[in-house]
Amino acid sequence: MRVLLVGAGGVGTAITRIAARRSFLDHMIVTDYDLSRAEAAVAALGGEKARFTALRVDASDRAAVTALLAEHRCDILVNATDPRFVMPLFEAALAAGVDYLDMAMSLSSPHPERPYEECGVKLGDAQFERAAAWEKAGRLALVGVGVEPGLSDVFARYAADELFDTIEEIGVRDGANLDVDGYDFAPSFSIWTTIEECLNPPVVWEKDRGWFTTAPFSEPEVFDFPEGIGPVACVNVEHEEVLLIPRWVESRRVTFKYGLGDEFIETLRTLHKLGLDRTDKVTVPGGDVSPRDVVAACLPDPASLGELMHGKTCAGTWVKGTKDGAPREVYLYHVVDNQWSMREYGSQAVVWQTAVNPVIALELVANGAWSGAGVLGAEALDPRPFLDLLVAYGSPWGLREQ
Repeated sequence: MRVLLVGAGGVGTAITRIAARRSFLDHMIVTDYDLSRAEAAVAALGGEKARFTALRVDASDRAAVTALLAEHRCDILVNATDPRFVMPLFEAALAAGVDYLDMAMSLSSPHPERPYEECGVKLGDAQFERAAAWEKAGRLALVGVGVEPGLSDVFARYAADELFDTIEEIGVRDGANLDVDGYDFAPSFSIWTTIEECLNPPVVWEKDRGWFTTAPFSEPEVFDFPEGIGPVACVNVEHEEVLLIPRWVESRRVTFKYGLGDEFIETLRTLHKLGLDRTDKVTVPGGDVSPRDVVAACLPDPASLGELMHGKTCAGTWVKGTKDGAPREVYLYHVVDNQWSMREYGSQAVVWQTAVNPVIALELVANGAWSGAGVLGAEALDPRPFLDLLVAYGSPWGLREQ
């Protein structure tokens, strides 16, 4: 398989380190707007770097990306950029006649009059509107295949296939006990994406109501996470799983809640009050800038925090329903210890946990275990080979009866 990877930040770099250990990969073109980042990612691969090439590309330039796919005879484009670049990369892959994979879907916009009751443009709407074109082309667009969304969706499909007869609720629950030495506020993932998903109206799905929205940070609950992480306060957050899971998995309700903590929530609320979450540009001495880009530039790069981080991160899917006529409730989960991911791969836990899943999906497409045409989420495909490969990659998943 020949892969064009767009984005050589923390997740993109982790993808190269994981893929370098797998034989399915013939060659990976590693690209970034900043060529030095792509070159650094390749240089770090040592003896495996012959299968990798570093190049510069502007992810917003659809024509340039399409040409690059053709020039290097790529089979698939992997999008490891932030969600602003989903649509040009998604369209470039279709124009080039290759498959596509991303970890975050096209951006939403709130309902203009009732943002906390009704959906406006939902996450992924722009991509699903193009599903017929992908089907006609006979190409596969695998969307939302990181850890959340991605592995969480695989868990949902596995639960429906093997653990339950009927499902009342599927709730993705994410929590961690990670600390970063020397920083009062240092998000372990892209602050641009974190602001987007945390301050947008969260979406909930119910069978009798469809998709609807609530206020940010709504429905707080304390969820007890496994492997020593313990109880973490979780709140509703906008996330792709709620838009993906109901399309392929039968359930009466689907939610996503993130363990943010009170301090993190208050920081995000303050950014919103000050208008620093805005993406439209404002005029300052010297030019025009996006406030959110300024916030991102003032914070440390999450990929650089690994040596300062301690603790574990947990991604998982809680499912409630019935099996053989009896009530059942389980939590399927995946925990990564930062010390382990740094020792084994030189990548901090959150970016490694995100990156391993697209590599597994690539391997499944390469060996034919996953196939199809159109715009599909991970829950549209067989979960068992994915979960088996996750174990084979040295990072097992768990199941806890609640």
